[in-house]
Amino acid sequence: MPTDREDLPGTLQRSPAEAQRTYEKALDSAHDDDSEERAHRVAYAALKHSFEKVGDHWEPKDESGPSDERAAESRDVGEPAGGVDERGHTKDELYERAKELDISGRSHMNKHELAQAIARTQD
Repeated sequence: MPTDREDLPGTLQRSPAEAQRTYEKALDSAHDDDSEERAHRVAYAALKHSFEKVGDHWEPKDESGPSDERAAESRDVGEPAGGVDERGHTKDELYERAKELDISGRSHMNKHELAQAIARTQD
């Protein structure tokens, strides 16, 4: 059963219909056998495979796939990149995005740290 648009997280309300459908489909499927919290985590994981969080909404990625090393390795180790497609961007691209967001200390950050800092500013 589809989620009411008002029930979607704000970032998804401002995102393309395809992103909303991806989230809703994964959420509905996960509700069948998981807790509410786990169902939402599964839905976001599915969303992050094809979409990237950009500012206050989600946009399609150029190439589907895991967004960071944690997702790629399917294990619960390390810190995720918060919806930022770390693997789909170069360090220079992430640096430029961090510069646009006026993230301090960006020149001393590695690629993963840049992705995490970008994600924190987009929450």
